[in-house]
Amino acid sequence: GSRSSKRPGSVRSSGPLAAFAAFGVFWGAWGVLLPEVKEQVGASVAELGAALLAIGLAALPAMLLTGRVVDRVGPRALPPALVLFGVAVVLPGLTGSVWQLALALALVGATSGALDVVINVAASSVEAAGGPRIMQIAHALFSAGFLVAAIVVGLVREAGAEPLPVLGAAAAVMLAVAAFNRGHPAAPTRAPGRRRLVFSRRLLLLGGLCAVAFVVESGIENWSALFLESELDASPAVSGLGPGLFAAAMVAGRSLGQGLEGRMADRTLLVGGALTASCGLVLAALAPGIPAAIAGFLLGGAGVSVAAPTLFGAAGRGAHEAERGSAVASVTTLAYIGFLTGPPLIGAVSGAFDLRAGMAMLAGIGVLLALATASLAGDALPVRRLQHPPRGEVP
Repeated sequence: GSRSSKRPGSVRSSGPLAAFAAFGVFWGAWGVLLPEVKEQVGASVAELGAALLAIGLAALPAMLLTGRVVDRVGPRALPPALVLFGVAVVLPGLTGSVWQLALALALVGATSGALDVVINVAASSVEAAGGPRIMQIAHALFSAGFLVAAIVVGLVREAGAEPLPVLGAAAAVMLAVAAFNRGHPAAPTRAPGRRRLVFSRRLLLLGGLCAVAFVVESGIENWSALFLESELDASPAVSGLGPGLFAAAMVAGRSLGQGLEGRMADRTLLVGGALTASCGLVLAALAPGIPAAIAGFLLGGAGVSVAAPTLFGAAGRGAHEAERGSAVASVTTLAYIGFLTGPPLIGAVSGAFDLRAGMAMLAGIGVLLALATASLAGDALPVRRLQHPPRGEVP
């Protein structure tokens, strides 16, 4: 009966959960490698920010295309998406100039954007098919992978490791998880109806809020190691604690969010998280030493952690099954505007002033996120969390 019907959902969830963890492994490694890559290509802070812009520019069209593909084939797209991303992540380790890095990051961005859509659709398909709520824990596993990779890569950087072998190891993780997902397919989707992007008012609100949250998240993720090294003279191993402990706070925040989902309104969770992140970033911007800065990044991670899984989950569960891929792709594409603008924006502000000014700007953006969520989210998010949301459109 019902007991046996839930067990397949649990089995199907293992593949997407592993993919989230593997996705985090690369981004954790990348955040810690960024100072080394900066030196490898001879880039200034502003030039590095401009090169990072290629990630977002390439991710946006890739996500739009991927949403339509996933509506046709469902989560079966997960293994090939992992393989393509695994190939692309090696390329930045082969670059020797800023323009070569920008080209490599464009391929990383395109494959990353595609994989991001696929894993979120796979997770929301498990939920909508009657399986367990896994979106918060899936994003927590992303952060756990990020955390482990950040700590390990910080240690191997201290030992003198170059970017290329580190990125090769991240690629091997992607390929292994792709093989695992071939044997553990996620919940299938039904044959599609309309094959088009879905940009309702509700999805625009969800995507806009997530874009603002991603400016904060990507800012800490990409710049915390460089902040600790350039502003506070941290060693490579210690600077790796910036993105590493930020990821630990993301794991803790999302694990807590998993328990809070059924007890408080999404709006309350998002506003509280945004204000917590802002307080942490103020602490980091004003930090007189490494411990205070790391404490600030911890608060920032804990606060911003709940935003993406809450907003992506709402988008996926509220969409018709035949349009779930396009709905999640629409929200993800809008959200990635935050990743598109965040790193170069911080690079520009930090180039004109310093990285402390960049962190202070992120604190202000966190306050804007809290205000926007409180004032705009009424139509996009239910006032009370539904314990068993309907399969169809959420009002």
